[in-house]
Amino acid sequence: MTLLGTFSQLLEIAAALALAPLLTGWVNQCRAWMQNKSAPGLLLPYRMLHKLFNKDSVVAEHASPLFRSAPYIVFGCMTLACAIIPTLSTDLPLSPAADAIALVGLFALARVFMSLAAMDVGTAFGSLGARREMLIGFLAEPALLMVLFSAALISKSTSLTTIVDTLGHRELAIYPSLAFAGVAFAMVSLAENARVPVDNPATHLELTMIHEALILEYSGRHLALLEWAASLKLFAYSCTGLALFFPWGVAQADEPVALLLALPTLVLKLAVGGFALAFLETVSAKMRIFRVPEFLGTAFLMAVISMLIRILLEA
Repeated sequence: MTLLGTFSQLLEIAAALALAPLLTGWVNQCRAWMQNKSAPGLLLPYRMLHKLFNKDSVVAEHASPLFRSAPYIVFGCMTLACAIIPTLSTDLPLSPAADAIALVGLFALARVFMSLAAMDVGTAFGSLGARREMLIGFLAEPALLMVLFSAALISKSTSLTTIVDTLGHRELAIYPSLAFAGVAFAMVSLAENARVPVDNPATHLELTMIHEALILEYSGRHLALLEWAASLKLFAYSCTGLALFFPWGVAQADEPVALLLALPTLVLKLAVGGFALAFLETVSAKMRIFRVPEFLGTAFLMAVISMLIRILLEA
């Protein structure tokens, strides 16, 4: 473990914790502009977190220790997921654990604890949101795995750092397999981050909400951790997409000078990606919950086609 590698790892974690709320604020601001609404402040997520951390947490009388510990577990899973994704550098001490299967496992672990905590208190909305969340996870995780495997077939490894190294050093070319994988990944990202058309993060309608139903019983610092974890999840998915399909600008292990340019490059790519996400949400309509399996089934089919193109045509 080199000193530069340790610095790169700490810088990645610090950048994720600092930039995740900013990315959420940027997406909300862009979406408001496109809908001709008064845009919220870019730093509003930071102010919300500060306000929630300074409030007392109200816990239900019959809540178990699982309910109290779930926000910390979910926040830890999302932070670790951001740490193993090569966003700034590939020289990471956690790179041996930066496996595609491990990344999906972290997302799944956070989902399980969120769902169990939502059902722990016994409210109707919590159980409803937990069932919907598990349905989405059951359909989205296989599609995400197929997308990551499609990229792994090019680099002959499921290590995320190896994938970024391989794709970043190849000459510029259009891979049909990655094109199909990119479409599938975008569909999965919308579903996993509770965005339109699967869910609407701006609504609190009981019959349609998914993510909001899971956190209705939380308040204070617990709610702050869950909201921060949601921003980290969006940040992790955004960085995963950038690492797989736009790996340029990531510093290599023997390029300390490139690490200085990696952070502004990452911010620029996230700004463009956040604008694209807001545009997709603006031009899309919220679908019925019963149409979500068709939506994610299509994403899985696109990911499988991507793998077949790579295996059969090596393209």
